Amino acid sequence: MADGPSDARMTYGGYLRLDELLALQEGPEGYSPAPSNDELHFIIVHQTFELWFKLILRELKEARTLLTQSKVEESQIPVIVHHLERVSEIFRLLADQWKVMETLSPQDFLAFRDRLGTSSGFESWQMRELEVLLGLEQTQRVGGMDPLAHMQKLSEEGKVTEEVMKAFEDTNEKPSLNDALNAWLSRTPIHASLPESEGDEATVQAYVDGHLQAMMDHGEQVIAHMVRIGHGTEAGVRPRIEAGIEGARTFLLPDGKPHRGRAGLLFIESYRDLPLLSWPRRLLDSFVELEQAMLLFRTHHARMVERMIGRRMGTGGSSGVDYLDATTKYRVFVDLWAVRTLLVKREALADVSNAEFYGFSSDTQSS
Repeated sequence: MADGPSDARMTYGGYLRLDELLALQEGPEGYSPAPSNDELHFIIVHQTFELWFKLILRELKEARTLLTQSKVEESQIPVIVHHLERVSEIFRLLADQWKVMETLSPQDFLAFRDRLGTSSGFESWQMRELEVLLGLEQTQRVGGMDPLAHMQKLSEEGKVTEEVMKAFEDTNEKPSLNDALNAWLSRTPIHASLPESEGDEATVQAYVDGHLQAMMDHGEQVIAHMVRIGHGTEAGVRPRIEAGIEGARTFLLPDGKPHRGRAGLLFIESYRDLPLLSWPRRLLDSFVELEQAMLLFRTHHARMVERMIGRRMGTGGSSGVDYLDATTKYRVFVDLWAVRTLLVKREALADVSNAEFYGFSSDTQSS
């Protein structure tokens, strides 16, 4: 006779497997003596980080799956936003969690620091996988570190399991969230024109040219205003204005031709009031908020470590605070930050062609 459902009542501790969970704070097997109160605090804080990283990876992989579809349905964009907003809130929580670590004085930490050996937060494979999943470029990393090579080395040394290594390689082989976002942006309807529309290249080129002209016209107004109120001479102000316009030109026309993804990004940001673009705009804001929350997390981490150990070398041999400070300069969603420099006030922009395309409609195509 097949076993039926258990008659045992599900308990809080059983559901959360608390007996197992609460037995994991005593250090590695055979660790002696047992952790002091301060070391127990240190272990619990870092284990909590790793639990949250596990959820972050799950949320972002779900978002990536939705965003890598060849056509992202409008109804799916709020779902992606939900995943990203949850991750942002988690990172804000983790940034504050460093304050708990700051209740550990430098001398309290030094009392057990040697017991960490050469272990280091740098070995957190979940954080490395998270960076790859987001799309952090190797060229941006401190020292140009190759995360895949780093993980392979840990695997060869038996420091990560085959399961961990397989998950990391899978993430590395798939498009990153930044790749998915850029592909999605490249399908943005610009003046109701899609990539497959007849004459799309000409439409996008005209849009980019028109925006650059609006920037130049506005620049002339700024120059005249600055000179009129005595905040500089034309010779001093004009080079700065023209440098900004040239930067915009390079951003939108990197090879002399329009970059459709960046043009789409600029279009969404410039015409944010259009109904069809309301959720795409929210999606872009969610990516910016996510990166901002991560930067806050990294900054709080660096300051906590500096407060704890000053400028001494990290336990894993890294440069310690100098390394952590360098990570606060990481940017994944570079274009989302850069486009803000290109924006001009709405009344200075041309009216949207085929505005009815962007109205509320169940059969209107989305980017």
